[in-house]
This record gives sequence, structure tokens and C-alpha cells, in this order.
Amino acid sequence: MPFELGLAVMWADIRPGKHTWFLFESKAHRLEKSLSDIKGSDIYSHGGKPAILFRELSNALVLVPRQPTVQEIDVVYRGLKKHLPDIMKRAGAKTAFRAKVFAELRLAARLANEGVEELAVTALR
Repeated sequence: MPFELGLAVMWADIRPGKHTWFLFESKAHRLEKSLSDIKGSDIYSHGGKPAILFRELSNALVLVPRQPTVQEIDVVYRGLKKHLPDIMKRAGAKTAFRAKVFAELRLAARLANEGVEELAVTALR
């Protein structure tokens, strides 16, 4: 992931005000050992726990126009977690990290966020 992080930081540098990046880590201070040039940036540590990740995500998004609540993030997460096995089965995938699975998860998350979970389930069948 260092490559992707570098791209995100670079993109923010060449597009000030148009791109923001956030860094989430399951273990506090682990990144500081390997990425010494990340100093001055907030690192949101979540301990590998969804509830803490959602709280930190909510903190990271405090400056964006649409600020989801921890509860809204949790609703989307639970819906995706519930439907992930079916999505993976339809895609013939053994992992969620496949392009087709990820595309369907994005669609389901967007629809769940818009409050149309039933539509999301129907659209994914």
C-alpha cells in the first residue's frame, strides 16, 4: 500500500483543495516506524475494530460537505457484510478483493446510503 499512499499524497499536492487523503491504521504508531516522512499528517488508529474505524472515519470526514454519522456508516457496513457472501458467490470469487465484487459492493453501499437497501438487494441479484 505504500505506492497507493504515495499516489494519494502526490495527487493532493498537485490538486490543492480538490483532493483529500486520509490514513487509517489498525495499530497506533506502527506507520511512524516505517514512514518517517508522514509526520505532520493525522493517522487514524482503529485497532482493527469496525466501531472504532467508523468513529475515526467520521472524524476524518469532518470537513466534507456530507458528513455521515457513525450510525449511518454502521448501517451501510452491516448491509454490505450481510450481502457479501451472495455477491462473492455470484461473482465466483473467493475474496472480496476482486473487481466485480468491489463494483457490486460500491453499488450496494451507495444504494444503502440513499436508504434504498431493498433496491440494492434487488439490483445485485
